[in-house]
Amino acid sequence: MGTINKKEKLEPISEIHLGRKTANNLVDDYFAAGGFSSRDIATATDILEKMLKDVKCTKILSLPSSIVATGQRGLIADALKNKWFDAVIATTGLPSHDLIRVWGAHYYYGDFLMDEHNLGKNGIYRLGNILIKSENYGVFLEDRMKPILEKLYNVGKKVFAPYEIIWEFGREIAEDKKITLQLKEESILYWSWKNKIPIFVPGITDGAFGSQLFFFSQTHFGFEISVFKDEEKLYKLVFDAKRLGALIIGGGISKHHTIWWAQFNKGLKYAVYITSAPEQDGSLSGARTREAISWGKISQNARHITVQSDATIVLPIIFNAVWERQN
Repeated sequence: MGTINKKEKLEPISEIHLGRKTANNLVDDYFAAGGFSSRDIATATDILEKMLKDVKCTKILSLPSSIVATGQRGLIADALKNKWFDAVIATTGLPSHDLIRVWGAHYYYGDFLMDEHNLGKNGIYRLGNILIKSENYGVFLEDRMKPILEKLYNVGKKVFAPYEIIWEFGREIAEDKKITLQLKEESILYWSWKNKIPIFVPGITDGAFGSQLFFFSQTHFGFEISVFKDEEKLYKLVFDAKRLGALIIGGGISKHHTIWWAQFNKGLKYAVYITSAPEQDGSLSGARTREAISWGKISQNARHITVQSDATIVLPIIFNAVWERQN
């Protein structure tokens, strides 16, 4: 908690005016103007910029799959294209949503208050205010995943870490001549494979992509996805790191996996949380960075901030401001 004394010089706020043209200008205005939560966005941008500049820092991006179902997927792909992060920790919807889009299916605009019975009768799934045709989900994935899995199985390797199987799908995207260059470059899995950035999915079977892997294993003796092989890779990445930093979007298993492992190497030295969850219910999703300090998941002397907001609002501002500063 901040303290102040009578002799301390106070810093006056500044005004925001029309005409600011870049994300970096806007972030600077957020910081100068104060304004409750807006200054947190500016602080988060500064921390992320410093983390990316720190060549001795191993950088992790943690996110739930829901954001990949939106057009923000392009921001995540760009971040991996530019090697902003050394690893990604996510939920299994990430490869599901990414593959569906790269294989040519569309997601559509919807509304949180749509008639669910009507959507169900018309074969449409609602994810927040995003709509997905049911014909472009489960069976759509199965029909396209199975030939790739058959090819991998017939080559001889049977046991894969989740990050390895995700890389194999990234390789398939790269080598598939039917997929346009634009679709490839919008793919998170493509850039993960191309730049050898592992995507760890601790809850790999919790979703369409992981379910298809399980179903395939039931008819193909010896085929196995080993979460322990993921942990071996992540273990080495964490323990070899001079310093650790993370941008953590949302909560859930991906957030916990990131900060849980960080405690084994003195905690995160840089930490930016973006969450819309409340703190008062005791959930990990709503927990602020300060709570992780008590566990040693974030270092005592870390640069850290929690931005309480919908990530789809603030992430484009933060990422574009960092990009402008780099270029």
